[in-house]
Amino acid sequence: MSYDKRGKAFGLHALGVAMALLLVLLAPASAFALTTNKATARPNENGGSGVIGGLATRLTWEGTVEEGEEVSSVTLALPEGGTFDGSTTKITVLEGLSRAQVEGTATPAGTQLSIEFSTPITSGYLLRLEVEGMKFPADGGDVVVGGTYVNQKGEQTLADSKPIATIANTPLQALVASLDEAPWVQAWNSNPFLGMFFKPQLLATAFATLVPGWLLCLLIVVIAYPFAIALGLIFALMKISKHRILRFIATLYINVLRGTPLFLQIYIMFFGLPMMNINIDNNVLGVIVIAINASAYLAEIFRAGIQSIPQGQYEAASSLGMSYFQTMFDIILPQTIRRVIPTVTSDFITSYKDTSLLSSVGVMELMMFAKNLTSVSGNMTPYVAAAIFYLIVTLPLIKAVSIVEERIANSERGGGPRPKGKQAKTAGVAGAKLSELAVHAEARNDADVFAPALNTIPSGLASEV
Repeated sequence: MSYDKRGKAFGLHALGVAMALLLVLLAPASAFALTTNKATARPNENGGSGVIGGLATRLTWEGTVEEGEEVSSVTLALPEGGTFDGSTTKITVLEGLSRAQVEGTATPAGTQLSIEFSTPITSGYLLRLEVEGMKFPADGGDVVVGGTYVNQKGEQTLADSKPIATIANTPLQALVASLDEAPWVQAWNSNPFLGMFFKPQLLATAFATLVPGWLLCLLIVVIAYPFAIALGLIFALMKISKHRILRFIATLYINVLRGTPLFLQIYIMFFGLPMMNINIDNNVLGVIVIAINASAYLAEIFRAGIQSIPQGQYEAASSLGMSYFQTMFDIILPQTIRRVIPTVTSDFITSYKDTSLLSSVGVMELMMFAKNLTSVSGNMTPYVAAAIFYLIVTLPLIKAVSIVEERIANSERGGGPRPKGKQAKTAGVAGAKLSELAVHAEARNDADVFAPALNTIPSGLASEV
């Protein structure tokens, strides 16, 4: 054979090998007689949409018998930690939309479930297995369902399903599972009202789920309120100002914000600003809205507190040569703050509850979490859990307001602690001295008589006098 002929023969051989390899590569990847279509699990998270490992759920597995094949048995297998023990299996064989009369026997044994068919399932049929009461591994993770099947050629390996995302069985989920099995819980939930608003399993789940929203709710109001106090004080001073323009601006600001619903203000800020190409993070915008709304109410609180101070104190400060700002910030405002603390605390409680309206514009605060959980569970219990979170903050604050109001009332009636021993004697002398000087000062209408006398009183006793 010549060199050219040998070269041509070699080239044809190489071409044949290449075509064979190409056919192998282009051939279907699956050579299974029974093709796994899907494997899904029913959510078993109480009040949620997750699949929790270690808790009973339903596994639905589907597969199709390929052309020219017959399948006489199928064995499903779970990873270590899963179990089919105690499960029941519903077998459905379909040809198109028609149900085939095929009987089968399911035998659960630990991580494996074996199904023997009375007659082999032939090509083109869809096999569906619904396994009720099985459990995935308690550690959670992505779980695949594998196994084997038997056809004319003997036992074959079943293709793994797509991973099923499962949640680790936490102590909370273990608590919920124990509540599910408790007789008193079943009796409690049998009452329509209690089961709808106070379902114990869902309460336990809601308390853990709502914590992030509760923390955001607290963060919004804690950040917003200092700004609200500063704005409220500024507009309070503007409203009592001698300048007409400042009074007009303050009155308009306060009346508009107090006279319109917070819900409308939220919508204007969240939907109106983006229309003007002003884009701000939702959480930051929530802080701004709460601060502005609260400032209008605080402005009226501060104004009332300032005007409750007797006019004589302004006159006394003026006689000592103090300016308006010195009088306001050194004498009037310290007394005002002391008087308005209970009212300001009550307004803080109102602002804290008003953060719930931010859920209407997608801010993931407490009520938004409760709303999502209620939508998934179809039960009102998450809203009750949210109310409990509000009470955790509001009840102690209400008690604190009561204590502060009582102490202020006692102080104004002359109650409260009194100095003892040497301090009492010194305070009595100081009081007598101040009283005598006050009479002379009033008679002479001369405030300068008072000033040197005050400097002679020991530090800390003036307030006791």
